[in-house]
Amino acid sequence: MASRSTQILEAAARVIARRGVRGLRVEELATEAGVSTGLIYYHFKDRTGVLRHTLEFINDRAERYTTTQDPDAEPLAPREELEQVLLLELQDTPEVRENSSAWGELQASAVFDPVLREDLARATLQWVQEVAILLGQVRPMASAASLASSAERLTALLQGLSMRWLSGSLGIEHARTLMREAVAVEVAGLRQL
Repeated sequence: MASRSTQILEAAARVIARRGVRGLRVEELATEAGVSTGLIYYHFKDRTGVLRHTLEFINDRAERYTTTQDPDAEPLAPREELEQVLLLELQDTPEVRENSSAWGELQASAVFDPVLREDLARATLQWVQEVAILLGQVRPMASAASLASSAERLTALLQGLSMRWLSGSLGIEHARTLMREAVAVEVAGLRQL
């Protein structure tokens, strides 16, 4: 059974995905999580604390579903692992839909919230660095700067593809094909450097 704070964060991700950050009210969150408002304030101090921790929760959850592998499966080649990590962000599952929608809502709200903007920038930088590390395993002779630029392009494209897929303006299979093609282009570009 999930801890109370995890239960609250799961509920916050659901509410943000459905109603946006502006639609997140502590009273409604308490109802969604099945807890008292006092317990939310006890764990997170205020609404900003809920948002900051929800961003961390979403980031951690995405890391879990993009890096967890079957222990009995054959290890992937570096290129396959890179592609898999990126494509797992484009899964038609409730968890990924909720996570990606909530991330998009938090990102949109960060435009007007400096505290949230800083937290989102840190989480994004961490994600870019993780992708750069995977790219470095594919192209170990590439410079750190070129790996970082390539990772930045791939993660930005993935966010855009995800939002288009979630909003219904792009089919998931087409989004996945575009992501595969982008990986191929980036890897080939790193080879030439």
